[in-house]
Amino acid sequence: MSGFFSAIAEAVSAFLGFIDPLCGPAGVFRWFAEGTLLACGDTGWGDEIAVGFLVTASLAVATLPVGLLIGFFIALAKQSEERSLRMAADIYTTIFRGLPELLTLFIVYYGLQILVQNLLSALGYQGAIEINAFFAGMIALGVVFSAYCSEVLLSAFKAIPRGQYEAGYALGLHHGRTMRLVILPQLVRIALPGLGNLWMALLKDTALVSVVGLSDILRQTGIAARVTKEAFLFYGIACALFLVLAFLSSLAFSAIESRVKRSEVRR
Repeated sequence: MSGFFSAIAEAVSAFLGFIDPLCGPAGVFRWFAEGTLLACGDTGWGDEIAVGFLVTASLAVATLPVGLLIGFFIALAKQSEERSLRMAADIYTTIFRGLPELLTLFIVYYGLQILVQNLLSALGYQGAIEINAFFAGMIALGVVFSAYCSEVLLSAFKAIPRGQYEAGYALGLHHGRTMRLVILPQLVRIALPGLGNLWMALLKDTALVSVVGLSDILRQTGIAARVTKEAFLFYGIACALFLVLAFLSSLAFSAIESRVKRSEVRR
């Protein structure tokens, strides 16, 4: 079984290496940086920076659905008729919007490790436990993103007239189908600009995970800068890569907004 999973991991690595925009067959560094400090292979730092680019993009993409899902349920709790749910949701958003993102990351990375260690010790396991930096970063950024996301979604919920719910019920739709078929399409259209801004903030916040040892863009370029003494070059590359991610994200959100508007017109 372990051989099967190893084969899958090798296949995924090979695929990612093939589509790598920096050091893949059609990569920018491979074609335009040969013989420089950015060259791919043993002669430069291109491979390390390419790995950091992939880690940063993967972390942001993996965090997004976690934050959206938690934020959606927090927004539902905030408008619940149950007072305890509203209070719990308010406490959640107050805590994670009030704490600095870096402090939240430290609490999750070290605190979760201690919590799991104590739980397993109580069950009789005495081995050392180490939380994966990628997982800790995803959870920490996810809860912060969800706290802000819940406020955006709550505003979008409030912008939808109550009559939209009543129209769904009048058509014989139960609450779940009314939410899925009537409310959610409008919710996406209203909340999309705010969620786009939160996504940009999430992309920038991924740089924080470098402090817990995750090999993202900032950590890889920082190591290269310290070794080569070419800080301006490598931190400039980090700036360029983050701007590329931001530009591609802007294109993606513009395409989504256009599609949502077209679907609204067709209705």
